[in-house]
Amino acid sequence: MYSVGVAYLLWFISGFGALGFHRFYLGKIPSGILWMLTGGLCGIGSLFDLFTLPSQVRNANLLSGLEKIDTIYQHQQGMSYAQRTKNSVEHSIIRTAKMNNGMITPSDLALAGNISLEEAKKALDAMVSKGFAEIRVRETGSLVYVIPEIMDTNAPLEEF
Repeated sequence: MYSVGVAYLLWFISGFGALGFHRFYLGKIPSGILWMLTGGLCGIGSLFDLFTLPSQVRNANLLSGLEKIDTIYQHQQGMSYAQRTKNSVEHSIIRTAKMNNGMITPSDLALAGNISLEEAKKALDAMVSKGFAEIRVRETGSLVYVIPEIMDTNAPLEEF
């Protein structure tokens, strides 16, 4: 937790904020460097910080808390970013297939999941290799991926 008192102390000993020590303390490294190089934006930024330092400390504490919560959540879920992305693509596959009578094409998935066609095809092929989907050929010769669990067996394949 950041402290308003420590932030003001650093503001004071850095030449009334001109060197930006308080900004480094709050994790604002780029603006801390800017304050050092420009004397706190010729004193204007330092004066601004004099009045806004309590809210800056609150914001820094809030961000720090959110980062900790996110880290804890990820640890509890045991998921990396790659795993969460994979799950969202699989959800897009199932959601889109459900809307299309159990059938989906790579183009449909690319649009629904906001991913490239190559990624969409890879994801659909992975579903096939896991046994969750099948590849079928339409009368027109195009390929369609089918998730039998959610497919209406009475509907013709061309209805897609």
